[in-house]
Amino acid sequence: MNPIRKLFGQTAAYGLPSILGRLLNYLLVPLHTYFMKPEIYGVVSELYSWVAFLIVFLTFGQETAFFRFSNLKETAKENVFKSSFATVIGINLFFLMIVLLALKPISAAMLYQDHPEYILLVAFIIAIDATSALPLAKLRSEEKTKKFVTIQMVSILINIVMNVILLTFFFDDEHPEVGVLYILLANLFASLTKPLMMLNDFIKIDLNLDFSLIREMLKYSFPLVIAGFAGIVNETMDRILLKFVSINAGMTTEAALFQVGVYSACYKLAMLISIFLQAYRYASEPFFFKLKQSTDEKKVYGKVMNYFVAIVILFFLLVSLNLPVLKYFISNHTYWEGLKVVPILLIANIFLGIYYNQSIWYKLSGQTKFGAMIAIIGAVATIVLNIVFIPKYGYIACAWTTMVVYLVQMIISYFLGQKYYPIKYNLTKFFTYLALGVLLFFAAGIWEGKMSVWAELILNNLLIAAFVGFILRVEKPLKNLKKAI
Repeated sequence: MNPIRKLFGQTAAYGLPSILGRLLNYLLVPLHTYFMKPEIYGVVSELYSWVAFLIVFLTFGQETAFFRFSNLKETAKENVFKSSFATVIGINLFFLMIVLLALKPISAAMLYQDHPEYILLVAFIIAIDATSALPLAKLRSEEKTKKFVTIQMVSILINIVMNVILLTFFFDDEHPEVGVLYILLANLFASLTKPLMMLNDFIKIDLNLDFSLIREMLKYSFPLVIAGFAGIVNETMDRILLKFVSINAGMTTEAALFQVGVYSACYKLAMLISIFLQAYRYASEPFFFKLKQSTDEKKVYGKVMNYFVAIVILFFLLVSLNLPVLKYFISNHTYWEGLKVVPILLIANIFLGIYYNQSIWYKLSGQTKFGAMIAIIGAVATIVLNIVFIPKYGYIACAWTTMVVYLVQMIISYFLGQKYYPIKYNLTKFFTYLALGVLLFFAAGIWEGKMSVWAELILNNLLIAAFVGFILRVEKPLKNLKKAI
């Protein structure tokens, strides 16, 4: 099979639960924003920022390490899995012990001293999801797509059903903070379904471990942990900083959480690109490691990038030019003041996606230290820029900081990659596609507000169709597909 066809086929397969789950979770956005005011939704958003932040550390880069070491001839795949799985379980047990012993001071530091149960539930959600990551990675490596999709979909559906039931029938307007508790409980039960459906992998773990292999894998993964840890700073720390920097600048806690809630709800609309990115990453990492054994892998990497850039820019146009309709996913009009950040965040996610696609060079070449270095630069820039500009510009500063940081990371990764693992990318196509996408976005602004919404949408989607037609003409995917067949 043509390798590019295989990659995008696997992207669709492994990304199906992610795509459907995120789309179904979009249905939770009107539910959450209907019942919860922005300041309460801000609590949920901040807590989930911590989830994303900590889960990177608690998986400790063992998914990537598992893919790499299981493809080396001198190591037994089952031994690699057992070693990486035991490492993750040990780290998460230690994490839970710390949270249980220091629950009150942790809750107070996060300004949730009245609700330590939030912190406890978040800790268990993180630990369960982190320990489930390795068995799921094993399913991806073994190409057990059906089982992988089933587990993910069952978990997602349980989360959605419980959210709907708990919020619709048990939400109390006089005690809106109970909505936060319901959302966390729904997530906890959904997370528990993953280990229950992969119980055999959890039971099989034994103490007869290859500690020399564990040391090798930890040595390989440690820079990835730093990179992932710093990378998640760029993705989620803005919501955490938005709360604490705003309070430090004199804003009340409620007003700060209001900003977090508005920004987070509007951020959801920019996450359609993130849905594709997550699906793509699920498939691309094992695919690229296996492709490394072929003779023309770099040519394939370059070709993949062409299609990838075209697709993420298409997502940018689909969302940004259809905001007059998509904004209704946020059911409370109070949140709409933040819609201006959506196009900025969409462009930011384009740069992030390209950076992810490029980052395979340091994973394949074993130069993971560069991944850590790039991520640290981005993390420092994220923290500094947000601290400097949030007091004056609020959540707008968060959006622009995200875009600038991802752009810088993309540029640094490109030049380092060309030095240490050169891949010939078609920069002309990249700049052409990006310039055309931005041009069409600004072109739509010419008639914005000057005609009916439906007339605007028709014209906007004609622009999107023009972009698709241009890509089809340049890339000729159907012609290339026939050749592959």
